[in-house]
Amino acid sequence: MSRLAQTHGLTDIQQEILSTVRDFVDKEIIPVATELEHRDEYPTQIVEGLKELGLFGLMIPEEYGGLGESLLTYALCVEEIARGWMSVSGIINTHFIVAYMLKQHGTQEQREYFLPRMATGEVRGAFSMSEPALGSDVSAISTKGVKVGDKYALTGQKMWLTNGGSSTLVAVLCRTDEGHPEGTAPHKSMTTFLVEKEPGFGEVRPGLTIPGKIEKMGYKGVDTTEMILDGLRIPANRVLGGTTGRGFYQMMDGVEVGRVNVAARGCGVAQRAFELGVSYAQQRHTFGKPIAQHQAIQFKLAEMATKVEAAHAMMVNAARKKDSGERNDLEAGMAKYLASEYCKEVVEDAFRIHGGYGFSKEYEIERLYREAPMLLIGEGTAEIQKMIIGRRLLEEYRFQG
Repeated sequence: MSRLAQTHGLTDIQQEILSTVRDFVDKEIIPVATELEHRDEYPTQIVEGLKELGLFGLMIPEEYGGLGESLLTYALCVEEIARGWMSVSGIINTHFIVAYMLKQHGTQEQREYFLPRMATGEVRGAFSMSEPALGSDVSAISTKGVKVGDKYALTGQKMWLTNGGSSTLVAVLCRTDEGHPEGTAPHKSMTTFLVEKEPGFGEVRPGLTIPGKIEKMGYKGVDTTEMILDGLRIPANRVLGGTTGRGFYQMMDGVEVGRVNVAARGCGVAQRAFELGVSYAQQRHTFGKPIAQHQAIQFKLAEMATKVEAAHAMMVNAARKKDSGERNDLEAGMAKYLASEYCKEVVEDAFRIHGGYGFSKEYEIERLYREAPMLLIGEGTAEIQKMIIGRRLLEEYRFQG
């Protein structure tokens, strides 16, 4: 086990879970990740293994068939999985956010109907906020949910759905004007709908189309898609929580824990990059000695290791804050911002240590170099995180004139 990124104060159960996940990553993910990634192939066998380990139900309460673990346990598992292949952690993340939103905001009937099957991985979750024209401006959502009799008709276009093709349940944020007079603040007229569908591409149910996978520079294997809604009929009992107008708050709560997840992914990718860099530096010789003995390389390794350690500590702090029941948007924003930026820097330093070989697809660092940029924009860009952090700091340190 690495000396870096250790977490103190874990229970025996947490340590056992992490040890099991780490062994799975070393034996089942790392040996095949680069080959699958180069083929942009969905990791079906790996996902089946995660189901057997119970990871799809890690944070789902025991009463619904899950393991009932904390956000910290989940984040540490994600860190291990991302160390093996970041795309696999993405498959888990969107599922986890939907399960979390159901647990926190769903009606009792919705929890009983979905959570037991989500815990086993039978139902696989995805969530959808973004649209082609809005980016981080959630208030500009144009997809609408209009009441038609005892149902809602959903119409619009959504973008950047992780698990868009493989999921069977999508939490979709729409604008609903019903009951919200003109002039109502945009975030008070949004509703989350629970949309069930068949896996696959094309028209997966009447009024709902999932086009093919979006081609990406990295983050391959996992299916990232658009979603087109054309008068899709949804029964009223599939409004998350049973009441319209609460969607923005529900989604932001989900994104908040999602940011801890992205921080954990950044930590995992950075750890793997450091492992690859420090190993290669001891094998590659120049001027009669391993390059690890050159001071310039030692400086790089020192900086890389420090960044790995710092990012991990901030991620753990954000997870523990949320687990305590306290508001953690400040800590989650800081952790996501720092971990993603440090991940990019650590991966680039490992790439530089590899020299020309880092540019070769034969070496794992080439894959990590293409994956790291996604973390700079996923769950909110660095600029969005800075806005959140800045506003929260002004709340905490309000000038008393």
